[in-house]
Amino acid sequence: MNTLMILGLVIFVVSFVLISSEKINKTIIALLGAFLFIILGIIGQKAAFEEIDWNVIFLLIGMMVIVGITKETGVFQYAAIKTAKAVKGEPIRILILFSFLSAVFSAFLDNVTTVMILTPVIILVAVELGLSPIPFVISSAVASNIGGTATLIGDPPNIMIGSAANFGFTDFLVNLGPIVAVNFILLCLIIYLLFRKKLKVSIERRARIMEFDESRSIKDKKLLIKSMIVIGLVVGGFLIHDHVGLKPATIAMFGAALLMLIAGGEDVEHFFHEIEWGTIFFFIGLFILVGGLVELGIIEILSSAILSFTEGDITLTAELVVWLSGIMSAIVDNIPYVATMIPMVENMGHAVGAEAVEPIWWSLALGSCFGGNGTMIGASANVVGAGIAGKNGYKISFLEFTKYSSFITLITLITTSFYVYFIIL
Repeated sequence: MNTLMILGLVIFVVSFVLISSEKINKTIIALLGAFLFIILGIIGQKAAFEEIDWNVIFLLIGMMVIVGITKETGVFQYAAIKTAKAVKGEPIRILILFSFLSAVFSAFLDNVTTVMILTPVIILVAVELGLSPIPFVISSAVASNIGGTATLIGDPPNIMIGSAANFGFTDFLVNLGPIVAVNFILLCLIIYLLFRKKLKVSIERRARIMEFDESRSIKDKKLLIKSMIVIGLVVGGFLIHDHVGLKPATIAMFGAALLMLIAGGEDVEHFFHEIEWGTIFFFIGLFILVGGLVELGIIEILSSAILSFTEGDITLTAELVVWLSGIMSAIVDNIPYVATMIPMVENMGHAVGAEAVEPIWWSLALGSCFGGNGTMIGASANVVGAGIAGKNGYKISFLEFTKYSSFITLITLITTSFYVYFIIL
């Protein structure tokens, strides 16, 4: 290794650690590290900007606008209250059905947005039942990470992997949907066994839930209808985008522009306010940082080392990636981890062939998404859910979250390991 490689690696590792610790805003760290790479000549400015995956960026922006506008209708809160009333306020059933809602919404929105929308309602319902919201919040966050694994747009790591490997929306559903369904069923069984004895309430408490009026949650029926039509068109577009030669980003941005128009498109600034610009620039910085490692040749060295360790055996490599991704994603944020792994898998593809490396891509997606449940800091949805609970007076400690989520993660990784071996490979 030469001096420039060592310097680049030190900057990247320090940035990675600071991003994962969240002691300093991760967007600031990613941008500082990225532009330090450019200033020091580790990567040229033109090359740096070419490393940015604009398909990922515009897919995120488009979906943020669509979800932001739809959120204003109150439909998600309506669904949550309707669900609680459907089971007549029975706490354990509410817990499982809220988990189901989180998983389904996360597959078609994204897990962080889902948790942000549902957690306040979940806390409200739990408090009305006279119960601690903590089991509900933890279960919802974990379910959102599991559900988000099923689709291209459900979790940011999937968006990055899909763009890099040229996988479509249907590819994710077909290859990852079955194991997501299995792991969600296991999640329901586990949370039932863990919490059923703690979730006992009186008939009077359950009656309070039945008094909720879910119709009051709907703030704009016309906008709701328009939003549902556009979301339907966008999801339909995702399903056929391979056949019409369009990238998911194009479909998402078209859907966002169309919804802004029919939602009363004069106040564009209001719609753009829904975009999480910090997240967008975090991804930009991250792409440049990883691109710098590629330019230095570090990624090629690491990918060659993995293939050397497994002696090019795809089965062994796929299983190694599942467990490595699961463990690493529990310790650090799975987004920067996946961003680092993507060029490594691409390099493996150059060595063994694009078709042969496909199981490695699926192993990376499954390991990183399910592994994110390993600890409270493993996935952004976990941090957001715990943060909202804390602001409402229900602090969830790192250990409390992890003692439940780590067990669930271990089970899901075991089932995933078998699934990759018998189905994916």
